[in-house]
Amino acid sequence: MPHRKRADLLNAATAFCESFAQKRSLDEILSHFSSSDDILAYEHGLKKLAPFLGREFRGRDGVQEYFSTISSCLSYEDMSFADYIVDAVENRVAVRGTAKFTWTATGESWDEVFAYALKFDDQHKVVSYEVWADSGAAYLASKGRLKELRSE
Repeated sequence: MPHRKRADLLNAATAFCESFAQKRSLDEILSHFSSSDDILAYEHGLKKLAPFLGREFRGRDGVQEYFSTISSCLSYEDMSFADYIVDAVENRVAVRGTAKFTWTATGESWDEVFAYALKFDDQHKVVSYEVWADSGAAYLASKGRLKELRSE
């Protein structure tokens, strides 16, 4: 039974991550989340660096706001995921992703490695989505200062 649960969690996490990599619609991304009111999206970082950092986005409306805020600030290309780690006892999956991000207002881009920590309910739907990413590069790109650091 644990092997089957592990496979189900890995499949759920892979499907969720691939919805990002393939730039699926917000509705499709949200379809991977639990219908519970107690879902969470949280991107670690200092609140003042970007509007999507350091604050909890709770419930379906909050998670939708998180993804809408992200898409209003950032675009990305060449997203891929690897190194999935599954904890079938705790219903958690950790994964490493890579992509090229662009702060849309300034057009400044950077290559990034980031990590997701996903917690699932018993139906293999996401209840907690946490992100660790390069908040410093995002901040500098938002201010149009990333290119000047690269030229030094």
